[in-house]
Amino acid sequence: MPMFDKLIGQSPNFESLLRSARMVAATDVTVLIIGETGTGKEVLAMALQQHSPRVDRPFITINCAALPEALAESELFGHKKGSFTGAIGNQLGRLQAANGGTVFLDEVDSLPIPLQAKLLRFLETGEIQPVGGTSVQHVNVRIIAATNANLQDRISRGEFRRDLYYRLNVVPLEIPPLRERIGDVQVLLQHFISQFTRDHGLPKVSVSKPALSKLMAYPWPGNVRELRNVCERLCILLAGRTIEENSLPPEIVSRSPPSSPEIELPERGINLEQVEIDLIRQALERTSGNRSRSAKLLGISRDTLLYRMQKYGIS
Repeated sequence: MPMFDKLIGQSPNFESLLRSARMVAATDVTVLIIGETGTGKEVLAMALQQHSPRVDRPFITINCAALPEALAESELFGHKKGSFTGAIGNQLGRLQAANGGTVFLDEVDSLPIPLQAKLLRFLETGEIQPVGGTSVQHVNVRIIAATNANLQDRISRGEFRRDLYYRLNVVPLEIPPLRERIGDVQVLLQHFISQFTRDHGLPKVSVSKPALSKLMAYPWPGNVRELRNVCERLCILLAGRTIEENSLPPEIVSRSPPSSPEIELPERGINLEQVEIDLIRQALERTSGNRSRSAKLLGISRDTLLYRMQKYGIS
């Protein structure tokens, strides 16, 4: 199954992301994928690789948060025999092993500061120097990085290099959280139900309207991964039956609606499109045209803001 087909969604901000990703995939540009845990960052990275000129070359995933700090440099860049205690032979680094292909650096914000400097050097020159080595080697690797952290905050706290951020952030692809594309919950629900009933050889379940309403109202803090897990559980436990409201996990059933709306709808009604245009313009004016900050003020992703600005002809 093509990896882009595993990125399910019909909301405008998600479709905008996929359009950008398909264009970026055909190039060798460095990509920074931004998104909360469970949004599908690794799936997107694999889709970029699968639709790139490097599709037949190695694709190596590195979870930077799982790298032991003492061995992180050796894991990435390799080492020479005797370069440190336990180095009983030469070891090829993962960047060397991926020569000609792609390396996916997941949770790149977890890299230690000294290693960030070496990664920056590699991004600038394509050269690596194994631990204990005296000569540099050139490797041809495309870097796709991902983070669920706010790198600007990390930079301000001295935890992430600003120059490395600029090197990684050539093309940012921000995956919107599921709560910002809640209309996709039903699409994903049907997709996962079909997938799991087929995979487990079970009769298909159906979803009652009250249960669907609860699923649509839930903010999904674990994003698509959380929805996927809930679907698999229900497909197994309720095989061939109807998912009712009382069948849902307690955290979904117990979620109560807000006691009062933040904005009161006037009796005479409103022009929703005009309200949206006015709010976008106010946000842009307040941030002096900074689109990322404006998107945060509006509670939407930057891609969604750009889509709506284009839709309404706002420059």
